[in-house]
Amino acid sequence: MTISPRTGRFSAQRSFDYSRLIGVFDAYMLTGRVELSCRKRGGGGSRPVSREFTALAAAWDADMADRDLALATRDAYGRVCRAYLVFLEARGIACLGGADGSSVLGFLDSLTGTWATSSLFWVLSNFRPFLKFTGRNDLVDAAGLAGVRRSHAILPVLSDEVERLVVHACATPAIAARDAAITLLAMTTGLRACDIINLGLADIDWRARTADIVQQKTHNPLTVPLTDLLVGRLADYVLDQRPDSPDDHVFLRCVAPHTRLSDHASIHRVIATVFGKAGVTDVRAGTRLLRHNAASRLLRAAVPLPTISAVLGHTSPESTDLYLSVDEDRLLDCVLDVPVGMRS
Repeated sequence: MTISPRTGRFSAQRSFDYSRLIGVFDAYMLTGRVELSCRKRGGGGSRPVSREFTALAAAWDADMADRDLALATRDAYGRVCRAYLVFLEARGIACLGGADGSSVLGFLDSLTGTWATSSLFWVLSNFRPFLKFTGRNDLVDAAGLAGVRRSHAILPVLSDEVERLVVHACATPAIAARDAAITLLAMTTGLRACDIINLGLADIDWRARTADIVQQKTHNPLTVPLTDLLVGRLADYVLDQRPDSPDDHVFLRCVAPHTRLSDHASIHRVIATVFGKAGVTDVRAGTRLLRHNAASRLLRAAVPLPTISAVLGHTSPESTDLYLSVDEDRLLDCVLDVPVGMRS
């Protein structure tokens, strides 16, 4: 029951769903109540058991907290750190002094069965800061020998027709006001899912039609304009459809407990649902795609790259250079004429 019919492999989502059902049934049998409190998925992965590795993982968590890294970043860095330490324990190594460069390469190789090759770059990016924290330069150098390279695919962009279909659907009662507002916010501003989740009622200036936030990843303040349609759908939600709750986040769960949305997956599910109702079924919609689309639109409008970088909350302006790959007009300007002698 936990095997995905699509991939034929173990599905963490199906396992989570079935264990949740069992928990609800067991709680009802024991207490006579239906327990519907929120549960986090996964629990952060396996954890080391040896004293030294447990202390090392705790020290790494404390160091990240002291540097005020975003919670999502700390979770990603901590998960891969613990996975490596568990990998070492499975091979009889209970202290970091017993690890060498081959253990780093072996660990990364062990992930190829569960991670796509194109995703290993992000695993390594999350892994390298921990290796630097240990002070083991040999392990850091070994990570560089893994030969993991970042994939630079051409970023997809929504066509004008797709955008028209989605915007038109968001303006109709067929789309719930909350879901329409989330989709329009992601499409027009390029905000990250974490910033949409953390958006508070006090962050919205209804008269100025703007939203003022502090970006979770970079801690930089940002003011984004809100379109008329977005403001209208936000007002519909806040005034008529938003559950009565002491939680001051804008977007809440539709079912009890009425708290803020939990994670990136909840935003992705909302956007994918809206695209489906709009009749767009051939696009894998999510905040990542809509961030790319918003950046591309800004670039085509001749907005300078540093400004786009600030709006998207990139820690490095170079991260925005990727969007040049979809700016067809500027790419054509770089094309050289074929020399006369080479023409057939």
